[in-house]
Amino acid sequence: MGELTRKELIISLINASPRPRLAGVDLSAMNLSRLDFEGANFRGARLSASNLQEAILRGTNLTGADLQAAQLPYSDLSNAQMNLANLSGANMVGAKLSSANLANAILNGANLKDAILKGATLTGIKFDENTTWPDGKKGSAGNPATYTV
Repeated sequence: MGELTRKELIISLINASPRPRLAGVDLSAMNLSRLDFEGANFRGARLSASNLQEAILRGTNLTGADLQAAQLPYSDLSNAQMNLANLSGANMVGAKLSSANLANAILNGANLKDAILKGATLTGIKFDENTTWPDGKKGSAGNPATYTV
């Protein structure tokens, strides 16, 4: 029997537990779309350029995670801990971020068009003029506080 590839090993770990512990793991550029990660620990994980489209990430710990250029459209990040996460250039179109903690997250160039931010914590977030808000406004034309009510 041949050796497992790194990707096969990570997918095995994900499927082995109802609440996988993947803190600090490099999952960059992996296709993780439509997988259920509810309650998983991704603290400090590298998920840059990963495909997490329609993934279930409710209640996950993504504190300090690198999600630069990640594909998260229509994913469910309700109640996720995303403080200090780097979401620069991330595609979060239609993502559900209800009651998520994005305190001090970096949203430079992120696309949040049609995302649901009701009850989300956005204190200290960093964004630039390329950030697209749920209503389609860009950068400082949008007011982050108005999207959480």
